[in-house]
Amino acid sequence: MKCFGLLAAALLATPAIAAPVTYEIDPTHTFPSFEADHIGLSYWRGKLNKNSGSVVYDKATGAGSVEVQMDLASIDFGLDAMNAWARGEQFFNLSKNNPMATYKGRFEGGSGGVPARVVGELTLNGRTLPVTLTVHQLKCMPHPMLKRDWCGADASGSFKRDDFGLAAGKDYGFKMEVGLRIQVEAVAKE
Repeated sequence: MKCFGLLAAALLATPAIAAPVTYEIDPTHTFPSFEADHIGLSYWRGKLNKNSGSVVYDKATGAGSVEVQMDLASIDFGLDAMNAWARGEQFFNLSKNNPMATYKGRFEGGSGGVPARVVGELTLNGRTLPVTLTVHQLKCMPHPMLKRDWCGADASGSFKRDDFGLAAGKDYGFKMEVGLRIQVEAVAKE
């Protein structure tokens, strides 16, 4: 009986283990972006104004996953002509059959409950290929109005667009390496 009492006391003294929480991406505070070379002269940066998705995150272990759906028609380079060109077959090849890009990944590495990277896959132009993002920051706090947990993160990586069948400008010397940056804010589901 004494052993049972010690075991019960030990179990009660063990700190509670945090469980993974599902967060819904806030599309008004989340704007993934692409950064593409312009013949070696400069880089064009375009943000995607419409997106959705979710994050599952365990603050205690840093484990979790992310899925972000990006509406390619919402690309905004700050120049209407560039936006129209980017929606065309020479850049994103936007069509009824190909309106979205999706990034899905799982958190890995890191310490103190903050992952170091997201290992995942990007689906673009009907192809799905591995893309790893480096996590630059991740912070959570109570949302001041919603009174639910609120997290924000910034992660980036790169991919070669010709691997996705998008090789516009390659013959003219455009670099095929494209930067992908996903900055996200998400609120815990009720």
